Amino acid sequence: MAKRKQTAAVLSLILALVLVLAACGKKEENNAAASSPAASAASSASASASGASDADALKGKKIALIMRFNTGTFSAQYVDGVKKQVAKYGGEVTVMASDNDLNKMSANLDSAVAQKFDGILLDHGDAGALTAGVNKALEAKIPVVAFDSGLNGIEGVTNLAQDDQKMAEMTLGELAKQTGAKGNIVKVWVAGFPPMESRQISYKKFLEQNPNIKEVAAFGDASNPQLDTQNKMEAVLKQYPNKGDIAAVFASWDEFAKGAANAIKQAGRDDIKIYGIDLSDEDLKMIQDPTSPWVASAAVDPTSIGTVQVRYLYQKLHGDQTEATVQLAPVFVTRDMLPKDKAVTTADLAQYVEGWGQSDAGNTDYLKALEAAAGK
Repeated sequence: MAKRKQTAAVLSLILALVLVLAACGKKEENNAAASSPAASAASSASASASGASDADALKGKKIALIMRFNTGTFSAQYVDGVKKQVAKYGGEVTVMASDNDLNKMSANLDSAVAQKFDGILLDHGDAGALTAGVNKALEAKIPVVAFDSGLNGIEGVTNLAQDDQKMAEMTLGELAKQTGAKGNIVKVWVAGFPPMESRQISYKKFLEQNPNIKEVAAFGDASNPQLDTQNKMEAVLKQYPNKGDIAAVFASWDEFAKGAANAIKQAGRDDIKIYGIDLSDEDLKMIQDPTSPWVASAAVDPTSIGTVQVRYLYQKLHGDQTEATVQLAPVFVTRDMLPKDKAVTTADLAQYVEGWGQSDAGNTDYLKALEAAAGK
């Protein structure tokens, strides 16, 4: 009996060893298969398919660009940046201009939500007019990215902005330097726009810090900015007819700078210089002109602004959590930085001004893959 039990125990031990060895062999076989070239290829194919799937899901999106106004060459280059970047992603853009009417802009936003656009871009909006519409868009799962619209209080919206206070500081700093921090100046500015309000903060500090600089006139209208500025600047020049009566003009928008430059040039007042904000190809041509009173401007590349705004919208379409605020650093451009023997555009300005040009902000590997896939 004891012998029979002993035999049974030995047989059980042998069976257990066989099972362990078989399991080890199976594990090694699986590991070998997983590390084989065929398995690696299958894994890579799976990852590639995932990337292709991401690109396919983001193609063909319909994007609404809702603008408060679409005036001047800066806006034109900004729109061009938006359109080109969306096209690179295989999408389509519908531009809804609102003629500087916030009620119309609000109605355009409601219309974009009702039409079920895949994503919404806002340009120069206003929190009071657009908050309700933006919330409707978010409730409808339509992502929103705003530029210079003061919508920072709405969770889920990415707000793109130029560093407006910095731009004003750059411009006013140069004005003070060139005038010896004394003399009469004219301010061309308009209330009611988030970027303008930010620039005004720097302007107030500037006057406090430079008591020998005196503001003798202030005006501005966004509805017909260039012509309105020209007419009002002509009237100011008649009030101050002598050379030296006015040292400089602070123009808080390039459309204002163009209008002021026309009036000053036509009046032959080569003693007055203009220091502006924003840059376009047309603006650069004026700054390069040695007979123009416009001599310097702080700006961010308008085309690049549109490009970056689109990238953040597509990040949202991809399901990413994006920053609440994205601030774009400006550069300062003076006539002395530019060549005298050739015309410069925003496309080649980086050759002469460090920091200008294409930004990689908001770009990701899957967005680069989307560009490559959509371009085929």
